[in-house]
Amino acid sequence: MDIRFGISIPPTAAALEDVLDMAKAAEDEGLDLVGIQDHPYAAEFGDTFAALGACLSATTRISVYPGVANMPLRRPSMLAKQAATFDLLSGGRFELGVGAGAFEDGVAAMGGPALAGRAALRALEEGIEIIRAAWRPGRLVSVQGDEYTVQGIAGGPAPAHRIGIWIGAMGPHALDLVGRVADGWVAPLPNWLPWER
Repeated sequence: MDIRFGISIPPTAAALEDVLDMAKAAEDEGLDLVGIQDHPYAAEFGDTFAALGACLSATTRISVYPGVANMPLRRPSMLAKQAATFDLLSGGRFELGVGAGAFEDGVAAMGGPALAGRAALRALEEGIEIIRAAWRPGRLVSVQGDEYTVQGIAGGPAPAHRIGIWIGAMGPHALDLVGRVADGWVAPLPNWLPWER
């Protein structure tokens, strides 16, 4: 089992230069990963994917990932395209963290589906299926799901390396999904969990 360590950084709009400084410091200290939190409904946050690109440009070794991409607000086919492009531009330093969208009110306020519980997990699984299929160039991708459907999109580009798909999740059903379809788990920040858990 490959265990990597990194930091989770909020893309606070008032301190975006600090985000880059923290990414460079993490690389200088020998960490493996920089995760940029994705809460697009938070007024104080800048865009996660813009911050990820800036972090990749500011570093040379460390890998980056969205920690975690809010799937209800970021369509799977576009996530696949963004992830592959970042990976190609960085020479294989991009991983993909995804989540079901734990803050339903914020998702709904931005026009996304406010899914919860098992419906949210089913949608996440559908999205992961689309992402993996979209990374296979030369194939047409069609997936008919309850939440996500694509019909005949062209697969590609292929990423520079096999991008890991990591799920940010809590709870037994979500962790079961991690075990079945993911390459890794993005553990929740400790302040989101009771200490006894």
